[in-house]
Amino acid sequence: MLELTYPRMLVGVTDRTPDATAVICDDGSGYRATFAQHLDRVLRLKSALRQGLGVAADERFAVLAGNSHRFLELWHTAAFGTAVINPLNTRLAPAELEFILGDSNTDIVFTDRTFAPVVDQLRSRVGIKKVVLLDDSDSPHDMRYEDLLAAHEPAAPDEPDENDDAVLMYTGGTTGLPKGVLLSLGTIARNVYHLDYAYRILTNHDVYLVNTPMFHAAGCFGVFGIPAAGSTNVIQPTFDAGRTIAAADEYGVSIVGVVASMLGMIMDHGDFAPEKFSRLRIVGYGGSPLPSSIQSRFMRYFPAADMMQLYGMTEGSATVTCLTPADHRAGGARIGSVGRAIPGVRVQIHDPDTDELLPTGSVGEIVMKSSVVMKEYWNRPPENAKALRDGWYHTGDAGYLDDEGYLFITDRVKDMIISGGENVYSVEVENALAAHPAVAQVAVIGIPSEQWGEAVHAVVYLRPGENVTQDELKDHARQSLAGYKVPKSVDLRTEPLPMSAAMKILKRELREPFWAGRERRI
Repeated sequence: MLELTYPRMLVGVTDRTPDATAVICDDGSGYRATFAQHLDRVLRLKSALRQGLGVAADERFAVLAGNSHRFLELWHTAAFGTAVINPLNTRLAPAELEFILGDSNTDIVFTDRTFAPVVDQLRSRVGIKKVVLLDDSDSPHDMRYEDLLAAHEPAAPDEPDENDDAVLMYTGGTTGLPKGVLLSLGTIARNVYHLDYAYRILTNHDVYLVNTPMFHAAGCFGVFGIPAAGSTNVIQPTFDAGRTIAAADEYGVSIVGVVASMLGMIMDHGDFAPEKFSRLRIVGYGGSPLPSSIQSRFMRYFPAADMMQLYGMTEGSATVTCLTPADHRAGGARIGSVGRAIPGVRVQIHDPDTDELLPTGSVGEIVMKSSVVMKEYWNRPPENAKALRDGWYHTGDAGYLDDEGYLFITDRVKDMIISGGENVYSVEVENALAAHPAVAQVAVIGIPSEQWGEAVHAVVYLRPGENVTQDELKDHARQSLAGYKVPKSVDLRTEPLPMSAAMKILKRELREPFWAGRERRI
């Protein structure tokens, strides 16, 4: 049995502050719930899944829906050991969803009006037995969520075993079919504990804005960490810069979690005004290091607020390293890092070919060891053998550690550009171009070159109203980069670059036109 369980966290908070606000839905519904009300619904859901739907603890249920308080309840009932949650990426194509449902043998699906038609389309193909509708629309369904809860009494919370399965979350990677990452109940509890123990981020007076997708690992801080601290979650269906600004003003948001591109969108929005974020004290971000131009703007607008960068992946139960507020305020070269390993996590750099430990400052594959690492890839023995070796998880990311353990990400190992025999790490080129005041978004990729094998190519979306030439951007990059790293070509776009659900630029889509019909080298 695990001494530190998520049920103990949430039940403990409810015992101490039953009438405090746990969740607000910023979706026009006016929904609010105290911790006592939220816990009652979670425990009714536990009974509903076990008794009403016949789902056993080791079986899976899927959620294909936008953010909502009901999605939060589904997450929490999984953390109570009720059954294994399979949160589905809402941006996947029907064929990809069909694969995931079939691969995971999931036949109970919770959905909403937006995605119910997709579930109905897939139903006969993958043998879905029950469809539970989360809203009050007339979309295809077998039963409604609220009716299901009303028909069952709250079940007493169990003390689950730490090794029991809790989450099966599929991650796409850059190629091939999605892989199911299996996480245990213990990884959830320990990840929350590691962050709180290390940084004492939260108080029970905080208001956190959930506007990143709840199906994604990046949303786990809000899903688990905020309630465990007795803080309030304000949940938005999707990210929208204008809605974020309005919610910050209306609810007194004190903590926001974003990726770097989202922060730029918020500050660029026409409704933005610093006074609308009057209670803001922490912005946590991830996905990539924050461009210095965005960071300087933020610190100018919010001199009293703190910034934290978190680096991790689904396989690492979300968080591996942290660049702390003190690191941000100190400035210097380490602002380009993702910080140091959080307590409970070890990070090393290994040679991607020999798997040998590399010395400080050497670029290689980032590997990690921790009790928050996934149990396995679902039904993927070859992938497990490759990723989990000698107790270390091999991330597929390339980087190096400095002499004080700060981790610098250089690229995905498989995305490294080899031009004329030289290794070019795209993140370094992207950071150089992003420092130009006209650049809103940038992605650097390798494209075929008869002369060099691969040539460095940049795709740039300019800020509205800005005008800059390819040569000007190359000259700007040349100020901080060696000649062979400067893009050979630049594509200036008038529309934002394609983004994943986690708000990361989809380099695969940008590469595809250049490599179509070729035997890929990247």
